[in-house]
Amino acid sequence: MSEAYKQFVRDTELISFDIDHRKKLNFNISRYDEAVIKGKKQYKDLEKAKERAANLKYRIINDLDKYLIEFESKFTDNGGKLIWAQNNDEAVKEILKILKENKSKSIVKSKSMTTEEIGLNENLEKFNIESLETDLGEYIVQLAGEKPYHIVTPAMHKSKENIAELFHEKFNIPKNSSPEIITKFVRKKLRKKFIQADVGITGANFLIADIGAVALTENEGNGLLSMSFPKVHIVIAGIEKLIPDVKYLDLFWPLLATHGTGQNITVYNSIITGPKFKGETDGPEKMYVILLDNNRTELLNNERQRIALSCIRCGACLNSCPVYKNIGGYSYATTYSGPIGSVISPHLTGMKEFKHLSFASSLCGKCTEICPVKIPLHELLLLNRRDSVKRGYNSRMDKITMFGWKKVMLNRGLLDMFGGKVKSFIIKKFFRKAWGPRRKLPEIQPKSFNKLWREMKN
Repeated sequence: MSEAYKQFVRDTELISFDIDHRKKLNFNISRYDEAVIKGKKQYKDLEKAKERAANLKYRIINDLDKYLIEFESKFTDNGGKLIWAQNNDEAVKEILKILKENKSKSIVKSKSMTTEEIGLNENLEKFNIESLETDLGEYIVQLAGEKPYHIVTPAMHKSKENIAELFHEKFNIPKNSSPEIITKFVRKKLRKKFIQADVGITGANFLIADIGAVALTENEGNGLLSMSFPKVHIVIAGIEKLIPDVKYLDLFWPLLATHGTGQNITVYNSIITGPKFKGETDGPEKMYVILLDNNRTELLNNERQRIALSCIRCGACLNSCPVYKNIGGYSYATTYSGPIGSVISPHLTGMKEFKHLSFASSLCGKCTEICPVKIPLHELLLLNRRDSVKRGYNSRMDKITMFGWKKVMLNRGLLDMFGGKVKSFIIKKFFRKAWGPRRKLPEIQPKSFNKLWREMKN
């Protein structure tokens, strides 16, 4: 039993019965649900759009090497520099090298889950380099000393009162400040940081192979400012973020906006092909793209689970998941939470340590139903469970229990050997702890259905 699993059990026990937390989360997700219903009305045939997007992403995943080479060739032709990073350490090392070469000390960041994955802010802090989050939600959790709670909505676990209290504590603004007042305060504060920053760091929603470009979508304009004001722009993206052609943005951008926030299209959508050319006034002087593997190729080697790399990080599966709604984002203790996190995290961070995430699911299939690129998430969770057992990551007691259960369930004689009272006693003796302290164990009826059927027929 891994330490990650023990911590997961402790955290979920606490958070599941935190009524205040549940109230905030349910309220915020309900607002999202309302918006998504409206957003989907822009589609005449949403299923056809999802099928088209799924087919395109799956085609890319199966030919990823070809599209990566094409992207590298076009991006470097545009004047950019591409860096390959095998893992977190290599990615951070390369970023530090760029900062040293450019004598950089201050960084502005737009929202990026990939930078969270490599622990960028914490690593830069060790070298006294300021890395400031400029997305409002990310800025809030950074101020609070926390990690993003959600793939799309980093501060989903906080109410407006919580946020007002935080800003009062940090900046002494009035405790009853409205969201509008707080937003204006942050905008004014961050504007100076954009102008002063040496380096801007962003993620990438998509990497466009045919023109060697980065596609970035956001709602606040902080991404635009992060890549246009500083002299150096660094993009950090997973190797799976590719789409084949710029023309397919008309498919992917609306799907991402609708399923991510319920919008028809996100407010700011940028296509960045590289650093500015001679004579141009806008844009960075240098641009780097760091492509992160970090065990994605291990996931790619799994013929069936590799489809999870099609994910466009819309967060819809989190918002629809009954488990996520109860245990929240932090219980997963990984960068990517919810159903998609439960599928990919065991491959990215270790099956032995994080196999329990694939078991923490009701398998209701809602995540599969909502996914805009039709990833069969509930099926992939089952495949992860199977693989964890095949690799021997289940406990000795699990093996004994399942062996005994299989033997009994496949043998009618053994199944009918004991009456209901004895069966109830066995269940109470061996399964009480697994069933949980708040649920009553079922009582087994005196006669099985098989016996009742035979008596009725006779």
